[in-house]
Amino acid sequence: MFLNYLKNFFTQKTVKKSLSNVKHTPSQSAIATVGIIFDESYFHEREALVQELIGKGIEENNIKVLVFKDKIKKNEHFDYPVFSHKDLSWTATFNKSEVKDFTSQKFDLLINYYDTEKAALLLVSNQSKAHFKVGFASIDKKLNHFMINTNAENYKVFIGELFKYLRILNKI
Repeated sequence: MFLNYLKNFFTQKTVKKSLSNVKHTPSQSAIATVGIIFDESYFHEREALVQELIGKGIEENNIKVLVFKDKIKKNEHFDYPVFSHKDLSWTATFNKSEVKDFTSQKFDLLINYYDTEKAALLLVSNQSKAHFKVGFASIDKKLNHFMINTNAENYKVFIGELFKYLRILNKI
């Protein structure tokens, strides 16, 4: 327990340090590919959120999902990529290939769908090669290009506001 706290502390310190050097470069391209990082500790309607995106015109095969869980049981199997604190090393890198593949993929839009700061989630979001990052206003302001002030339970409000502003920004 104490070692996990230390690992979390050092990872968060590394992320905060790297966020101070972030330079946002604006992208003028339209949104075609979408990556979503979920925190399944608080939000369990992953499929409903993906269906909302499909309903707004994003193709299903252009949506990639990565899910964070606080604890993964030994015999638990998932039909989507999942990671936890155990996949995070002491040097703030991930051992799991699914996380490495997700962060190296260039998305037009990355949705950081979590409203509490956890070191592993911040690290994945920061390492992502996405052109435009969207998240909640309760998360560090340097991480996202655009922030929506709502809570994670209101996914319809979040998607509605997101697409309203994507139209204004000529991203869709």
